[in-house]
Amino acid sequence: MADRIEFVKNYSDLSTNKGFQFEFYCDRCGSGYRTRFKPSITGTVTGVLDTAGSLLGGLFSSAADVSERVRSASWEKSHDDAFEDACNELKPDFIQCPRCSSWVCRQKCWNKKKGLCKECAPDLGVEMAAAQASKSVEEIWAHAAMAEEDKKLGLENWRENVRASCPECEAPLASNAKFCPECGAKLKAAQFCPSCGAKVNPGSKFCAECGEKF
Repeated sequence: MADRIEFVKNYSDLSTNKGFQFEFYCDRCGSGYRTRFKPSITGTVTGVLDTAGSLLGGLFSSAADVSERVRSASWEKSHDDAFEDACNELKPDFIQCPRCSSWVCRQKCWNKKKGLCKECAPDLGVEMAAAQASKSVEEIWAHAAMAEEDKKLGLENWRENVRASCPECEAPLASNAKFCPECGAKLKAAQFCPSCGAKVNPGSKFCAECGEKF
C-alpha cells in the first residue's frame, strides 16, 4: 500500500484467511458502515494445500508449508490492497468537518446547510425539540415536588381570590384562613365549587350546579 490513505481512525478489520472485510465508524454517532466481503485467492489456495497435506502427507504437506511462508507476504499485500479498496468504497458516505476535523457520516451527522458536522453546527429544529422536552420534564418534576398544601390550594381553591394580607387591617394571613387572626374580618365572602366553579352558598353540602359533595 504505497499511497497514504486519509480516512476515519475508527474501524474494525473483519478479514479472515478466506477474504477481507472492514467496518468503518462515524466519529460522532458511532454508526458502522461495512464493506462487501472480498474473497482471498491466497487464503483459498493455502486452505486447499493444508487439507491435502493433512490427508495425504508427503509432497502436499511440504507444499503447504511453503505456501504458508509465501502467504504471509502475499496475503499482507492482498490485505493492504483490500483495505485501500474498502476506504475508497465507503469514503463517499463520510465527510471530514473543516472545524473539528472529525470524520462523520453524511446521513445522520452532517449539517449540509452549514457545511459543518452537527457537533459543531447542531440542527436547530432538533435542539429546539429537545429543549422543549427537557423543559416539560422539569415542570413535571416541579409539580410532583409541590407541597401537599400547595396541591390542595391548586385543586380546591384555584378559583378563589387568595389574599396574602387582611383587606381591613393588612395583617399577614395563612393561605386557608377564613377570618383575620388580628381583627376578625371575614375573608371569604363567597365560596365556589372546586369542580365546576359555580358559586356555593355558605353551609351547602352539595353543589347546586353539578352535585359535587363538599
